[in-house]
Amino acid sequence: MKTWLEINDLQKKIDDDFQLGPIDLHIDPGTITALVGNNGSGKSTLLKLIMNLANPDMGNIKVFDKFVYGQDESWKNQIAYLPQTRIGWNAYTGNTLKGLTSPLYPNWDDALFTKIVELFDIPLNKRYRKLSQGIQQKLSLALTIPRNTPLLILDEPTSFMDIPSKKQFIDLLVDWIDQDERAIVIASHQTGDIKKLSDYLCVLQNGRHVGTFEKETLTERYARYWISDTLPESTIPGEVSRENHQLISNNPATTEKFFTENDIAWNNRSAVDLEDIVTYLVNKGKEG
Repeated sequence: MKTWLEINDLQKKIDDDFQLGPIDLHIDPGTITALVGNNGSGKSTLLKLIMNLANPDMGNIKVFDKFVYGQDESWKNQIAYLPQTRIGWNAYTGNTLKGLTSPLYPNWDDALFTKIVELFDIPLNKRYRKLSQGIQQKLSLALTIPRNTPLLILDEPTSFMDIPSKKQFIDLLVDWIDQDERAIVIASHQTGDIKKLSDYLCVLQNGRHVGTFEKETLTERYARYWISDTLPESTIPGEVSRENHQLISNNPATTEKFFTENDIAWNNRSAVDLEDIVTYLVNKGKEG
């Protein structure tokens, strides 16, 4: 399978106290990859590096087999990118912004734009700065998704959106990616979005690449146990955390073997919610 986005040994130092990377990440068609991490972990910086809006100190980025550096930026026609902050939009109405945006993308889908506008009840005759933050976000999505590029990159797309709108947006994205050979990279701290949308999780912790995990495999690697006996003070193999008579493991086979060999009784085992797993990975910065 052809890799559409290829990042190798990417590193970027910002100020004196923040180092992003090294990061290795491959994005293939038909996948949704979520960038997750604590605030300031480097998610937005990574997206800017992909879009050649910042220069790395080391490493390479290739999009559709083209390096993103240099004078030729024709590869950008194959990416729809929505940053957290839109600069230069405030003075324009939605209609004007659509008129400026749609001619730049040969596969622009006017019917999809209209569908999103009607779905979210977006007024197109008001200036962008006059809209609420939630409506601004919805308009921004209406101006991004219909570009119908093979690769869609979204930075915190559901910020300021209410719960019903988030659900509608997720349904919209799922339908969109199924229409053709496409891929999505989404930076988000919304675990609900990550759980419903993502195939892969690229986890960052204070700039460090903890790892990239297939979501279903990751959730299968964690288990929560209810222990009948008193736990030993020493760390149990696979142990991630413990509280009272509960223990979470990221290696259930090893943990259960230890229980058996040491006659530790446990009366229940359950799956661990993805939100708890992500929290662990982000806070501890350890591989799952």
